[in-house]
Amino acid sequence: MTEHQHHQFERGTDGPKVIVVGVDGSDSSLRAAAYAGGQARRQGALLAVVYVQPVLAGGAVLGAPVAETTDEIAEELVVHIREAAERTKGIFDVRWEFHTLRGDPYGGLVQTADRLKADAVVVGASEQAGHRFVGSVAVRLVKSGRWPVTVVP
Repeated sequence: MTEHQHHQFERGTDGPKVIVVGVDGSDSSLRAAAYAGGQARRQGALLAVVYVQPVLAGGAVLGAPVAETTDEIAEELVVHIREAAERTKGIFDVRWEFHTLRGDPYGGLVQTADRLKADAVVVGASEQAGHRFVGSVAVRLVKSGRWPVTVVP
């Protein structure tokens, strides 16, 4: 067996099989989810919707119930996605699953995309002004060069 015959995983041969989309409840992330859903439907791919619950250390100091708030956002996102899937059932059937984890959004998306062997990652453009200077999750994903990344405005 030659070195070329020994690989186990190959990207990009017949279109994407797993598309990861990052959502956080923002308008741009919901547009990204809609875009990724259409792409998944057309390609027959699995749509992996990922919400990374931020860990806000400052919230604990102030006594804010941060974990409960991010859990509520995750639950609302699941309800929103399920409702959208139900509305289009029979017209546009998309295989999807929801993943949520806590941590840094970039790290969480990378970890999930690696674990699922994602063929593509879709995210919304950052709506925070400071990201023009610091670098958004989208920019960091593109710079990593590990997957094709689509940034939806």
